[in-house]
Amino acid sequence: MILDDVHRGITKRRPRKRVGRGPGSGHGKTCGRGHNGQNSRAGASRRLSFEGGQMPLARRIAKRGFSNRRFALKVAILNLSALEAAFTDGETVNVKTLGEKGLLKGRFDLVKILGNGDLTKKLQVEAHRFSRSAEEKISSSGGTFVRITG
Repeated sequence: MILDDVHRGITKRRPRKRVGRGPGSGHGKTCGRGHNGQNSRAGASRRLSFEGGQMPLARRIAKRGFSNRRFALKVAILNLSALEAAFTDGETVNVKTLGEKGLLKGRFDLVKILGNGDLTKKLQVEAHRFSRSAEEKISSSGGTFVRITG
């Protein structure tokens, strides 16, 4: 091997496929389109969703449906670690104070307190829902939890 032919055949761009330039090119006469059929003709194209005559996906799947998601309650979730950081000992935690401290943002229907993190402060927590671990941690720190109804 000679050193100057190491890069022979390696080019930056693949050359354009030149069709209809005689039998020697390998793409002469029918130019790679075959002999007959829809795609052998000039101007032939299929629509975007064509699947060879098979019933297209867009026609197989349902057009309309129903989901309960728009009627589901939006639950704002807070961890005990956030309450530990934002509130001081003896404070009352409710929807209003959570909003003032910037812990609740946007629209929501319910507030749920989860037990992630440790709670060392004695807090009175008012929320719609509590996880079991959150209830245990609030009680063990000497605080109380109150479920809001309605």
